[in-house]
Amino acid sequence: MTTEIPYYGLRAYALFFSKHTTEQEFGQSDLDWIVSESMKKKIFSLLVRAGWIVKTSRDRYRCRSPAEVFKHLLEFRVPQVIREAKRPYAFTGLSAVEIWSDYSYVQRSFERSPYFIKVLKKDLDYWKNFFSKKRIPSYTKKGTTIGEYVILIAVSKLDYKEISSFKVEPLPVTIKYAKENPMYKYAYEYMREKYGK
Repeated sequence: MTTEIPYYGLRAYALFFSKHTTEQEFGQSDLDWIVSESMKKKIFSLLVRAGWIVKTSRDRYRCRSPAEVFKHLLEFRVPQVIREAKRPYAFTGLSAVEIWSDYSYVQRSFERSPYFIKVLKKDLDYWKNFFSKKRIPSYTKKGTTIGEYVILIAVSKLDYKEISSFKVEPLPVTIKYAKENPMYKYAYEYMREKYGK
């Protein structure tokens, strides 16, 4: 898994890859005389944490290939990271349809992958910070970007069921939502048949 990095990290990665490709190991000494000691540590920490380089021993590193790095930038990470959350939430709308229908309807693509999540109003700042720390773009009510992002819908009260270790809006609400849009007809029929609703 890789995450986006700031410009200074991108330039450091470019330097390492230009000098060593993915074949040769290198050390932090590559940045001697270029940046301060504290900045050097910051750069290496960033690149390892973001998955752009890998640590091969105590003080040696190797670049991951640009093809691998950029491919993994578009991976779907929300399902994995949301399990770390400490506040309640509920997948809603199309995201709930996906989960309840066992992914018979999927709204994801590398180009555009929105997740719709209801959260308590009082927890909105927590969720914005949570996704920001994970480097996943999030918006309130509406928004869009390339790749994966989250639409946070702040509510006063939250109702959910646990399905496949996710908190999801209840089935009757999800079925009603799917029924109202002909695009989700297959998912609607699938849920009706599976759950007998």
